[in-house]
Amino acid sequence: MTALTGKVALVTGGSRGIGRAVVCRLAAEGAEVVFTFVANESAASEVVAEVGRDGGKARAVRADQGSIADLAAAFDSAEEWFGGLDIMVCNAADSTPCAIPDVTEDEYDRVMAVNAKGPFFAIQRAGRLLRDGGRIVTVSTVNTVLHEPGGALYIASKGALEHFTIVAAQEFGARGITANIVSPGATDTDLLRTANPGETFDEEIAATPLGRLGRPADIAGVVAFLAGPDAAWVTGQNLRATGGSGL
Repeated sequence: MTALTGKVALVTGGSRGIGRAVVCRLAAEGAEVVFTFVANESAASEVVAEVGRDGGKARAVRADQGSIADLAAAFDSAEEWFGGLDIMVCNAADSTPCAIPDVTEDEYDRVMAVNAKGPFFAIQRAGRLLRDGGRIVTVSTVNTVLHEPGGALYIASKGALEHFTIVAAQEFGARGITANIVSPGATDTDLLRTANPGETFDEEIAATPLGRLGRPADIAGVVAFLAGPDAAWVTGQNLRATGGSGL
């Protein structure tokens, strides 16, 4: 028996990058995992197959975190397929950089819908559906303390997510439900490379005491800890998984 045997997890944005690593890690720990994706069905199918080859259970559902109806359907799928819910990992995000003078109203609404509004209502629904002793883990960013140019929308939306999570820890704690945040530093994913074309990240690596970019598995390990029994006495915390950058 592994740490999460018998548990059911829902992970948003699980088809690539950090989300994919989280799905695979939770499944390896014994959880039955439902994860969402938006567009790349083939990538989602690859994750399901990878988990299955390793003896785990995962199923994918198309759902946009910016859509409350889509999120509700994802929660319903977890209950229908696996009979309940114990862990909710809010990972999906829109991180497209844009300088303040260039932001349109549509861009503002989209980023806030995906990174703040959707997660708020996901946390709300998780608080209703999680079994006692459940886990809420949200994925933020170290940029909420670094405040890099071009990141106003992303940083502000993630700041809101952090506060939602901390309040949830207080409101849901009576049932043994914990709510914590993981804030990754620069993590080597396709999303990071796409958002920063041609970037070598030499400055970030030089500023990181551990001397490299993060890997998706690094973040997944922290999420798995917070989702597991060893973190039962940890709630309302923001664990910055950055390799030491931002100290």
